[in-house]
Amino acid sequence: MMKKVIDTLFFLILLLGSVHAAPTHLVDEKPVLISEVEDSVYLIDFGRVAFGNVRVVSPAAVNLTIHFGEDLKNGRVNRKPLGTVRYKAAEVHLKANEVRVVAPSKDGRNTSRGKPPTPPAVLTPKEWGVVLPFRWVEIEGWEGELKPAQIVRQSAFSATWDNDAAAFDCSDEMLNRVWELCRYSIKATTFAGVYVDGDRERIPYEADAYLNQLSHYYTDNDIQMARDTLAHLFKNPTWPTEWAPHMVFMVHADWMQTGETEWVRRYYEILKSKTLAERRAGDGLIASASQDIKRTDIVDWPIGERDAYVFTSRNTVVNAFYLQSIRRMEELARALGKDDEAEVFKAEFDESYAAFQQTFFDTETGLFMDGVGTKHSSQHANLFSLAFGLAPDEVRESMAAWLVGRGMRCSVYAAQYLLEGLFESGASEEALSLMVAEGDRSWRHMVERGATITWEAWDHKYKPNQDWNHAWGAAPANLLPRYVLGVQALSPGWVTAHVRPSVSGLKFAKGKVPTPHGPIVVDWANSDNFKMELTLPKGVLAKVELPAFEESDRVYCDGRLVQAKRIGSRWVIDELAEGTMRFVVTK
Repeated sequence: MMKKVIDTLFFLILLLGSVHAAPTHLVDEKPVLISEVEDSVYLIDFGRVAFGNVRVVSPAAVNLTIHFGEDLKNGRVNRKPLGTVRYKAAEVHLKANEVRVVAPSKDGRNTSRGKPPTPPAVLTPKEWGVVLPFRWVEIEGWEGELKPAQIVRQSAFSATWDNDAAAFDCSDEMLNRVWELCRYSIKATTFAGVYVDGDRERIPYEADAYLNQLSHYYTDNDIQMARDTLAHLFKNPTWPTEWAPHMVFMVHADWMQTGETEWVRRYYEILKSKTLAERRAGDGLIASASQDIKRTDIVDWPIGERDAYVFTSRNTVVNAFYLQSIRRMEELARALGKDDEAEVFKAEFDESYAAFQQTFFDTETGLFMDGVGTKHSSQHANLFSLAFGLAPDEVRESMAAWLVGRGMRCSVYAAQYLLEGLFESGASEEALSLMVAEGDRSWRHMVERGATITWEAWDHKYKPNQDWNHAWGAAPANLLPRYVLGVQALSPGWVTAHVRPSVSGLKFAKGKVPTPHGPIVVDWANSDNFKMELTLPKGVLAKVELPAFEESDRVYCDGRLVQAKRIGSRWVIDELAEGTMRFVVTK
């Protein structure tokens, strides 16, 4: 019966509108460096990896071998890169003054129709020819000097991408490099018109898509690509347990970004099937059968990133996702005026939350255990609980400190939630330290290794088949503006914003956050006093909270003393901000 209902809902979705991709286009990009590495062999550096191909013109007839790659080895395009880091070659005969688009043959895996349970790959326009991710091109057989005008990269990006939509700069140069790496990663992976998991498969996955959506909202003005990805995923869902609730998160994020309820209403009924409620047992918890334990309860990916998680019939991480999804469903129900259904979601949340605490929380350690029948407390059982606001208030700080002490024991995917939990629990400086920590489990490692698009994993040794063009690794693109600049939507559609900057050991930070009304601009400095200039677009009011240092005693706005309450480590200003205002917290 449930399958029949879901099939009917899918049919209705298809009637409401066909699944399509947001507009993309090819952009000509010139080389940043051309060097002759051998006689008649040239290495061309385009500066960053992008999905595309090259357009070449030669003054004389010539036979060429053109190598495309994401990696260099000993100053040449790496012909045998690790994992699924890309290398391809193409041979071409050019006539004199003939302009040719050159690309290698297509990869069957990322251009196939897919075999169940794998959905079909997302295809790029046929007229483009083959596109692949590469930064370097090596050309063998070129006669004479290769000039910049003779080769360009045709790079695929969103047709509406605005390079000036967002900005971030702070006193830590490594954080600035991390921000730019992650910002560009979002841009470069818009090539398919929907959010895909990189070049290996070129298919959307729900968790990847949600993380991509969060960062896209903080780096560009586009909302359509997230919506098109949603439509694609409703038609082509994937298999992991926790991926399904991410669909609820995506619809909720769209509502918060736009304030529009059309998409909420369109998908509301089928979203109910994405909460995992069909697995809710009599004890109020989501039950895991043997197949779930063996395969679909994912916790983290790849398998080695699970911090020795113990899988049982009641999985803490799975239940945390269920609780977060029905809490979001309650909000969406109220947005649609379905108050009776909202009350049902609330009652289910309250009952399951009580069972969650009683079953999984260890009062002796102040930590969540992985599941029933085990005393093991993994980082994941606690990071998701902390990020979703499920940890008791009295242990949030100690739990955050425990997580920090464990280091980065999760993947680049779960790092989004780990860092969210730390920022939300007052451990902002520690969260930034993890972002740029020494070693191979941070974004510093990607930057220092020369990455220009974020990787699927922290390093090849953690996922030997990883690719180097995976936007689920771009979490700082949303985390830095959300928490260091402190800018988040407080009400749907950014009618009100929350501006709550975190000093996090920095001397200054400034930047621009896109909203549907125009950008929010923040510029703060922390020296003798904390000073912040805030500019809000017309139609947006902001609740402002500023750092309350131990010795601070008052807050000024535009030179006048303002009413503010000191709550914990924050000054919460009574009046809402509007337009451009300058704040000073005296020490």
